[in-house]
Amino acid sequence: MTKAADPLDVDFRALHVLMTVHQLRSFTRAAEVLEVNQSAVSYTIKKLRSVFQDPLFVRQARRLQATTRCDDIVRQAERISLEFRQLAAPPDFDPRTVTQKFTIACNFYERVLIIPDIVHALKKEAPLIDLEIIDSSGIGHERLMRNEADLLLGPFERDEPYFFRRDLYSDRYVCLLDPSHPNADGPLGLEDYLGLDHVLVTYGGQWRSRYLIELERMGRELRVALRVPSPAGLELLVTGSELVATVPERLSKAVGKGLRVIDCPVATSIPIRIVWTSLTHRSPLHMWVRELIYRLAARPGASGMISAGGPSRT
Repeated sequence: MTKAADPLDVDFRALHVLMTVHQLRSFTRAAEVLEVNQSAVSYTIKKLRSVFQDPLFVRQARRLQATTRCDDIVRQAERISLEFRQLAAPPDFDPRTVTQKFTIACNFYERVLIIPDIVHALKKEAPLIDLEIIDSSGIGHERLMRNEADLLLGPFERDEPYFFRRDLYSDRYVCLLDPSHPNADGPLGLEDYLGLDHVLVTYGGQWRSRYLIELERMGRELRVALRVPSPAGLELLVTGSELVATVPERLSKAVGKGLRVIDCPVATSIPIRIVWTSLTHRSPLHMWVRELIYRLAARPGASGMISAGGPSRT
C-alpha cells in the first residue's frame, strides 16, 4: 500500500461513491447509478484506498467483496452523511416536500396490524417519501445499528444507551381452536392447555414468544405437535384438527377466521414499541414519523393500534 493521502482531500461526493459501490458491489453499476464514467468511480476508490490504507474491495470468485475495514468505513460514512443532511435541513420541516427514503424494520404481526395504517398516513401526509418495509427477524437492533433501517417496530427490548424506544400498546395471548375441538368452549386451564397438541410458531428461530418464556420460568413446557416459521396460514392448519395455536389477541383477528378464540391461561403480555438510535433521535423527519406513528396508536379504531402506552425514552 502506498503512502496515505491526506484525509482532508475526501469529500462527501467521494464517500457517496464509496457507499454506492459498497451497496451495488460493482464499479460499473455504481457508475451507471451515479451517471459518471466508470473511470471516475475507479479513480475515487483508488484515492480512498490511499486515504484509508486499505484495499476496500477485493474480487473473490468473480464477485466484488468489501473488506471488513470497508464495511466499518461505510457505516461511519452513512452516519456522517445523515448527520450532515440533518444539519443542512431547513428549520421549518414540511413533510409534504420530503423525498428522503425511510425504512421500517418489522415482522409479520406489525406488517398485518400496524404497517397499513402507517403507510396510508404517510402517503397522505408525506406523499413524496420513499418508504420501504423490511424484515427485522431477530436482528432488528443490528439493522438499526448498520443503518439498514431507520425505525424498528415490534416487541423488542435492548437497554444500550444508544437505543431509544417508545411504547405503543400491550397485547395479550389467546388460543385458536377448531370449533369442534373438545376444549373449544373454554375456559382453558393451564393443565388442560399443556396437555393439548400445539402448533408452535418459531419465527424462524429468531424470536421466542413471551408466553414460552413465562412457561420456561414456571418450569413447564408445551406438547408440540407441529412447528411453523410464521403465523401466516395458521387458520388452515388449525381448522379441522385438534391442534391449538397460541397467538397475540390482535393477530387472532387476522389469522383466526372461522376458529374459536379463547383466553390463553399463561398470563403475560407483549409490549409493542417503536425503537430508534441516537443517530436519528433529533432528525426532523424521524421525529415527525415517530410522532405520526404514536398518534396513530392513540387513535380509536385503528386496525391494530387501539390503545397506546407511555414513552420509555424519548
